[in-house]
Amino acid sequence: MKKVLFSLAIVAMVAAVSCTGGKDAEKAKADSIAKADSIAKADSASKAAELAAASEKAKADSIAKADSIAKAGKK
Repeated sequence: MKKVLFSLAIVAMVAAVSCTGGKDAEKAKADSIAKADSIAKADSASKAAELAAASEKAKADSIAKADSIAKAGKK
């Protein structure tokens, strides 16, 4: 009888511990979503900076090419 009650007590403890994980799981899910959002923001900001730098370089290259063509035409 003692073994049966002991076994039931262990099963009840395991069930109680496994059922309380729902709140922690929700918090972990919300934390992971927030982390993913912040990573996405950082990536998009980085890409925007790269595009702006590429645009400025293209503009400077176009101006330099136009200047070189103008100088070649003057000779």
